Amino acid sequence: MAEVLAGSRKLIELPEVVEVEIARFKENVIRLRAGQMDPDDFKKFRLNNGIYGIRGTKDKQMVRIKVPFGALASDQLECLADIADRFAPTKTGHITTRQAVQMHYIPLEECPDLIRMVNSCGLTTREACGNTVRNVTCCPYAGVSAEELFDVAPYAEALYRYFLRNPINQNLPRKFKFAAEGCPTDHIITAIHDFGIVAAFKNENGKIRKGFRIYVGGGLGALPFVALLLEDFTPVENLLPTAEAVMRIFDRMGERKDKNHARLKFVVKRLGAEEFKKLVIQERSHVSATRAGDRNWDIPEPKAETPPPAPQNIPDVKNPAEGFERWKTTNTIPQKQVGYSIVTVVCPLGDINSTQMRALAEIARRYCGGRLRTTIEQNLVLRWVRHQDLPALHQDLLKANLGTAGALRFSDITRCPGADTCQIAVTKSRGLAQALGELFKNGLSTKADLSGIHVKISGCTNSCGQHHIGTLGFYGTYRKINDRQVPHYQLLVGGSTREGEATFGQPILALPAKRVPEAVKQLIVLYDKERKEGEDFLTVMNRLGKNRLKEELTQFTQLPPYEKGPEMYFEWGENKDFVAEIGQGECAA
Repeated sequence: MAEVLAGSRKLIELPEVVEVEIARFKENVIRLRAGQMDPDDFKKFRLNNGIYGIRGTKDKQMVRIKVPFGALASDQLECLADIADRFAPTKTGHITTRQAVQMHYIPLEECPDLIRMVNSCGLTTREACGNTVRNVTCCPYAGVSAEELFDVAPYAEALYRYFLRNPINQNLPRKFKFAAEGCPTDHIITAIHDFGIVAAFKNENGKIRKGFRIYVGGGLGALPFVALLLEDFTPVENLLPTAEAVMRIFDRMGERKDKNHARLKFVVKRLGAEEFKKLVIQERSHVSATRAGDRNWDIPEPKAETPPPAPQNIPDVKNPAEGFERWKTTNTIPQKQVGYSIVTVVCPLGDINSTQMRALAEIARRYCGGRLRTTIEQNLVLRWVRHQDLPALHQDLLKANLGTAGALRFSDITRCPGADTCQIAVTKSRGLAQALGELFKNGLSTKADLSGIHVKISGCTNSCGQHHIGTLGFYGTYRKINDRQVPHYQLLVGGSTREGEATFGQPILALPAKRVPEAVKQLIVLYDKERKEGEDFLTVMNRLGKNRLKEELTQFTQLPPYEKGPEMYFEWGENKDFVAEIGQGECAA
């Protein structure tokens, strides 16, 4: 694709297919307004173009922008800042647990212009929603991790390109999620995906072959499933035909009437593990035998990442900013390339505003050649930062209000957008995440950097915030107290994952939203009291068991009479009575 200059950024000249899609979007909006297009048909069309309706609005949209395998360049981040300024009233982007970026409250008529800008910087909204292949996620450390077997990013990119606009991918029974991991530590959580690949080698007659362990049929949602190991070893040349075989079986055998049971995991459950494996192997053989001439399955051998040009004029900071050592401990890890660090930039609540986007784009350009990754923890990662530049980088991040420490620790909370924008959410998970964040400023300030505690919050049972696998997981619900509806969160304790395994948290009890921070604080008090030498939080919670935890927390299920504390009955961030309002979801439309 040709590139044209726009200011200091390179913008891509849009291919014909994108121009056609934008023109069709404009035409269909006109037809919808004129009553010439069925609203349900338009909804499916809109979703396949990454546009999702926003709760409580008629014509405001959420736009989801795919960041394929999480790879983002400074130019693209600046383009996202321009999009946020031009289209989003909040001038803020939200990083999702699938490494995508969402913009909210976009007028429907403005969506075609937004889509044009997204595509002009090499990204897309295409198939970011709907019953399609969603964003392909990938280990954010791929290519630079000291523990990886090999760089899986090129294979994640191949999956993304193969299925984007692929006819098989336009009307699946339900959404389909890929993930790629190259490390023994499963940073991308392959066990909860429809199709997860993990780097593997196999010695065949003295020759080392490169391939993958492939896992299929995982997923969270209201009924979570752990993925099934499809094959111990799938050579790289069989990756795409295997993926297509699984997709074809899903398309053919997935449930199309009951969307609550339409994910691949239910096909695997219905058929049984051995029958499903047998079908995939057979289908792969058929796919290979009937491959069309334009189907290229060759994935070029990836080249090793090379360092960016050496940064110029980085000051030698003799006196690092306050908090530097803590930030360095929690937010940086050495790359496998000697002399370089991977740096996590924490985006509290997954949000980053346009001013911060521009600042971070320039910081990345200055320190590491503009190379970034989004993460499933809703943060951003810089790669190829020289060790000696870390003090100066930290100072620049602080100036941009992006120097928060505690990456992947207790205070680094994952949350879905919740009832602020989602049509099916019960509670406002953002408000709870903010309230829990306040604990680390007073009350739990010495505990913020505890490792092994991951807090994950969803506004409903659907687990967009991945509450099932949080050490502490919460999902929104409601109960009646003193004849009034009160927002609650169901607490789950003990979730965890590793390659091929997922332990889903045990439900303990439902807590009024306003009392959740007290309950979390009590669990930390209990942990300090009961832990034995060498035990982490998860070990202590599992040892104490559900009944003991429930006994400790039952006190936080009570509220004072409404007249004595009406605010305790409200949602976080609200000053009015709570009314449970659950709309018609679109993610299964």
